[in-house]
Amino acid sequence: MRKFVFVSLFLLIFLMLSQVGFSQLAPNVPRNETLIANILTGRIVAPDNFNSWTSSWITPDRGIQQLMLEPLWIVDPATGKVINALAASAPQYSNDFKTLTIKLRSGCYWSDGVEITADDLIYHIELAKSNPAMAYHASFQEVDKITKVDKYTVRITLKEPNARFHTYFLDRWGACRPLPKHIFEKVKDPASFTFNPPVSSGPYVVDSYDPGGYWILWKRRDDWQRTPTGKLFGMPQPKYVLFFYAGPTEKQVLAVNNNQLDMADLTMEGLRSVLQTNKYARAYMKDFPYIVNVDPCITGIYFNTAKEPYNNKEVRWALTLSIDIVDFLATAFDGAATMGALLVPPTPAYIKWYYEPLESWLKNFTITVDGQKFKVFDPDAPMRLAEYARKRGYKVPTDPKVIREIFGIGWFKYAPDIAEKLLIKNGFKRDKDGKWLLPDGKPWKMTILAHTNPSHPDFRNGFAAAQQWKKFGIDVEVVTTEQRPTLLQYGNFDACSDWPATEPWGGHPDMYRTFNAWRSEYVRPIGDRTFGHPSRWSNPRMDKVIEELAKTDWNSLKVRMLGMEGLKIAFEEMAGIPTCSYPGIACYNEYYWTNYPTQENPYCIPYHHWPNFKYMLPFLKPTGRK
Repeated sequence: MRKFVFVSLFLLIFLMLSQVGFSQLAPNVPRNETLIANILTGRIVAPDNFNSWTSSWITPDRGIQQLMLEPLWIVDPATGKVINALAASAPQYSNDFKTLTIKLRSGCYWSDGVEITADDLIYHIELAKSNPAMAYHASFQEVDKITKVDKYTVRITLKEPNARFHTYFLDRWGACRPLPKHIFEKVKDPASFTFNPPVSSGPYVVDSYDPGGYWILWKRRDDWQRTPTGKLFGMPQPKYVLFFYAGPTEKQVLAVNNNQLDMADLTMEGLRSVLQTNKYARAYMKDFPYIVNVDPCITGIYFNTAKEPYNNKEVRWALTLSIDIVDFLATAFDGAATMGALLVPPTPAYIKWYYEPLESWLKNFTITVDGQKFKVFDPDAPMRLAEYARKRGYKVPTDPKVIREIFGIGWFKYAPDIAEKLLIKNGFKRDKDGKWLLPDGKPWKMTILAHTNPSHPDFRNGFAAAQQWKKFGIDVEVVTTEQRPTLLQYGNFDACSDWPATEPWGGHPDMYRTFNAWRSEYVRPIGDRTFGHPSRWSNPRMDKVIEELAKTDWNSLKVRMLGMEGLKIAFEEMAGIPTCSYPGIACYNEYYWTNYPTQENPYCIPYHHWPNFKYMLPFLKPTGRK
């Protein structure tokens, strides 16, 4: 094995330097039985460490979360469902939400042949609770006691009611996934233990890896039937999965064109290049805008609401109505985006749960300007975006229903005249050159903190917003800095193009994850570190919704009603400006494998870096090409 590791490392470095990519695998690893995917987060940190249960980052998307470990539950944003994985059923709470019963799926085994039982889960929770270096240490202080009901049943008694305690175990690019008791109980220091060689609860085990952190090869377990993946979906089709860091877009494009990369992380420009040069390449959507429309993130702009003039909701409304969303999305993404006017992503699931039920409310919502009611919602914005794309030469459907499915159901009206009236009402005025002055007479200067990566939607949103507001007469500067997280936490900013609302679960209508970040009790003065959303926005009405959600079973129909109520409040108060869902790019190479999840067949979220990836693999089909 050592010989293979070092020979392969030499080969990989040579090929990477030559900008060709993987041209061959080891002789005993057939290419047509291997799926090759890029490592999204880059070169592996600590390649010999597989202990993902501490607070340290060890590159979980090298396959640890996608292939090696199974969670109790996992959300799927593409299907809008929660999957019972290691758990045999949904979480069961007592009426007062102080007791949670978890039933494990029987017949699941660690890859070394030891069965996964209640003992593993109990040991894990007790270990994390007692050891500050373990992940979820603070969260598990909520636990009063744990009881083993039987071999596969655990009862957790909480110190205080918490109807969302189970979400610590709910996988959404991160969760408390059970660890093997029979291994960790023999270790002196669980936090420094590298868990190497690791054992898996998932369908693959480590075959070999590069000590330099460029790649890792996984092999399908012989007993894959004894994993949740196998029991739920069948045999993963690739015998091997190779994760390797292929580098920036241009290198991934070369690897895809050489059929040495099956799943890539590309920019839109890189995707278009591949689609033109490799007949086996395709995107999630077959035609423009190509994007993944099931990504559970809403992008946009938010303001420091603890700072004037952004503490004034009418100013925030004015800034929103001064944006032409078609021009904005054309600048940011060349129109390849799904617009959303609510602070929840317009994925098919959330459109069903929230956008469609609230559509009539959106169309009739008004603000009062100079004593006149003004309807703010524009249901025709998607049609205008489709027309822009058509003029750019892209193939765009003409059916309004299909256009709405692709580009969204609408956005805020472009109404700079109304925006001007709102500002004048609040003491703003223009100078002789048409530039806006603050109520104190000083020039209005705004700084937008943006992502440092030019291909990131956050970066593009920032510059698109700046262009809109400069056109409106505001002096705007976009700043990209690695210090942004600190500046946001301590309130040293005007505006930011990071997510305007915390991401929801993605595969469930419960909005607690999003709303909870807006709790009033989390807000701190500028200069102190805030514990909630960096915007420091809060509202007493939202606090009531949060408190009501906190004591509501998350499978209750009441959850959606409270979700709609909270979204209305955030909309009315303009808590942040949503622009579009995250325009993710999924590039597939169908030379060796087909039947990836697509818009036509959205059976799973299409990303190879998400933990759901293991549930995609049983559905892939080999082409038979050598």
